[in-house]
Amino acid sequence: MDSHDGARPRIGAHVDQDDPLAHAAARDADVVQFFLGDPQGWKGPVTPATADALRASDVDVYVHAPYVINVATANNRIRIPSRKLLDSHLKAAAAIGAKGLIVHGGHVNAGDDPQTGFDNWRKVFERTECPIPVLIENTAGGGNAMARKLERIARLWDAVTSGAPDPSVVGFCLDTCHFHAGGEELLGLVERVKAITSRIDLVHCNDSRDAFDSGADRHANLGSGQIDPELILEVCRAAGAPIVVETPFEGQADDIAFLRKHL
Repeated sequence: MDSHDGARPRIGAHVDQDDPLAHAAARDADVVQFFLGDPQGWKGPVTPATADALRASDVDVYVHAPYVINVATANNRIRIPSRKLLDSHLKAAAAIGAKGLIVHGGHVNAGDDPQTGFDNWRKVFERTECPIPVLIENTAGGGNAMARKLERIARLWDAVTSGAPDPSVVGFCLDTCHFHAGGEELLGLVERVKAITSRIDLVHCNDSRDAFDSGADRHANLGSGQIDPELILEVCRAAGAPIVVETPFEGQADDIAFLRKHL
């Protein structure tokens, strides 16, 4: 999903779900991302009171699915509720006009064949109606992760695109902190990702508090972490996609202003 006619990308932030448009205005954001409930819980999505205003606004909306969702696992007691929660969030996000639902790639348990995880992801797209794209996000940690390393992402992509009746509903969300912490170099990264996915739908533009290949998912405001800001900017320029900062709230307006100045 390239930015508008070669123009500068639309830039925004992950904000609280209480009043996303007010938070967007406070940050001068073109884009907002938020949860529709407790990111660590299994309860269904809650439509925000501002849903009508969100649909009518010119701010682009993305919804992040709860972190607990893990559709890759062989554990039925997690995988089946994960699919149901994913389905309910897809419907709720579509109802408020979201452009996509971001979901982490998940993982299998130690000792399980990673192929089980890829197959389980394929079944999601075989069995789930997707009114908006599911944007699978790369993750920072875990040796059993489906989407930490590019080699695994390639296998995941083969699975999900073969399972989806309409491949356009399978999208990719590139997180700069996660790739850095996950041990993938940011230099030239967009080209390597697009060689696998052929698309980048959204960039999560985050600095990393921790070192390269640390496996630690700890975001920092741009320029205050371990990643060279020039590498972050290079990813954003090359991706040609909307950008969301998921950095600490108090620095988000500065992060957005920094990106606007340099992109």
